[in-house]
Amino acid sequence: MYLNLCMQVKRLVPGLVVFISSVSIAQNPSYPRGYFRNPLAIPMELTANFGEIRSDHWHMGLDLRTRQKENQPVYAAAAGYISHVGIRPHSFGRYIVINHPNGLSTLYAHLNEFFPALETYVRRRQHELEQWSVELDLDSRLFPVRKGQFIAYSGNTGGSQGPHLHFEIRETRSQKCLNPLLFGFPLADEVPPDLYKLAVYDADRSVYRQTPVLYSLKRTDSGYVLSGNAAITTGYRRLRFALQASDRLSGSPNPNGIYSAFLFGDSSLLSGFVLDSISYSESRFINAQIDYRQAFNSGADLQFLSPLPGDVGPVYHFLGPAELSDSIAGSFGIEVRDAARNLSRLRFSMQYSDSLRSLPNPVEKELLVPGAANHIRRAEFEALFSNNNVYDTVPVVYWQKEIFPDASVSRLHQLNDLSLPVHEKFTVKVRPARELPEEWKQRLILRRESEARKAEWENGWITASFNDFGSFQAFVDLAPPEIAAPAKAKWGDTLDLSPSTSIVFRPADNFGIKSFRAELNGQWAIFSNDKGRTWVHRFDSGFRYGLHHLRVRVEDLAGNITEKEWWFRKLPYSPPKKKAARKKSAKPRSKSRR
Repeated sequence: MYLNLCMQVKRLVPGLVVFISSVSIAQNPSYPRGYFRNPLAIPMELTANFGEIRSDHWHMGLDLRTRQKENQPVYAAAAGYISHVGIRPHSFGRYIVINHPNGLSTLYAHLNEFFPALETYVRRRQHELEQWSVELDLDSRLFPVRKGQFIAYSGNTGGSQGPHLHFEIRETRSQKCLNPLLFGFPLADEVPPDLYKLAVYDADRSVYRQTPVLYSLKRTDSGYVLSGNAAITTGYRRLRFALQASDRLSGSPNPNGIYSAFLFGDSSLLSGFVLDSISYSESRFINAQIDYRQAFNSGADLQFLSPLPGDVGPVYHFLGPAELSDSIAGSFGIEVRDAARNLSRLRFSMQYSDSLRSLPNPVEKELLVPGAANHIRRAEFEALFSNNNVYDTVPVVYWQKEIFPDASVSRLHQLNDLSLPVHEKFTVKVRPARELPEEWKQRLILRRESEARKAEWENGWITASFNDFGSFQAFVDLAPPEIAAPAKAKWGDTLDLSPSTSIVFRPADNFGIKSFRAELNGQWAIFSNDKGRTWVHRFDSGFRYGLHHLRVRVEDLAGNITEKEWWFRKLPYSPPKKKAARKKSAKPRSKSRR
């Protein structure tokens, strides 16, 4: 499972003495190649690979092209049984998990419709639970599958931005997602990774209290070098490096994520990462593996080659920044690979100069320190952090403002900004700017930017938890949500939905909808909310024509409730035939005057 790379290091820097004591670089694990088949009937093409950088997470599988179409047949990648099926809005959408006898599982997401027996089962369980969004664990005897058996149609459900199939391979016991490109799928890849920029940091300072020095890279016949091919002179005695890079498959212009990167120094292997095995509980550590502030400000993803002090995530295999001695040049090399083991190398040298030594940062009064339970206290604002909340030292920037929009009950409190990451949820407490009536204390909202949370009243504080810094303000929400009659319904003594194939609602609220429930003729009815904008009930072939009663209940985040009911009729309907266009008689040409 691990491969010692001593000989490869020697080739990287000729004449370099290499010392690796009982340490080896994690390389491609030995996974069964050919065990899993392509889950589609069309050739495999990727739009995203495992480990690709996404907002707050690494991409945990492969995104397979479906030719920009929905309803491509999806097949079991290997024999096993369906162990889980779910409908998860804003995420996987409709998805299936299959457990296989070799201790691995496969996941298929953004599906449209399951195969008939499973579709019937899921619909029955939705009605029993009276929930559209469900997560169902299944007995191993319920839905066994053969390799290549049809299981669903591809789609665009959940958080998908276009038709495709999201496919994952997991270790069943640990639920760690494994890199599917290590399993021998028919994807040609003879293209080495592309390297764009090298970023250099002072490792004696927090990455959030400096701007990296960036160097453009140039490809040569012998590998990558710094543009200008000159040595770097620096005032940093201890160095941290990050790299901007991407990878492509053969014949594809689509940039994907890299698989691994390792940093070598004068006499040792210093650090590196491998993106081969990550669980969803670990995936937010992506915000420590990249320079989050740089990405926020410039859009460039720089991946650190060594972990930040508060990063205890799964991808780094070696620790330690590089060090330079006075007036001595250091030779460095970086090796970047993709999952097919195509290799790109960068060589460069650096030298320390005391004349370039940077001045220390001004001493801040208050800092958030990794590994400590930090607590920010102000007269009307508090923030409580666990010891896993920050990846590197973060200076605290706080101010409050006398801004009181409608329904606000506190001042606006600003804590840092969105350019700085937070790993776990932290608790925010705000004091109201005035005495609150008792009945208001059950209808409180705490809002960060445009993100609203139901707040609790605790000993004179309004409190809720958040994942990010920003501006915080408390509100009282006494206004119930609004819900109009179904979209496109024809008005009369009753609503006429005869021409419609569905019932569509778009409830609105000033802070957000918590729940939606509808009953047709006294029975709970399935309304999907896949993209978070509308609630939709689709008439199926078994829907009975006639007069029907519809009752809807909507609750907002603060607990305000609106209930409405309508009668509607649904009758057989044929769209009117288009009238044939009358042919116009040809007009004689007018004679030209001369």
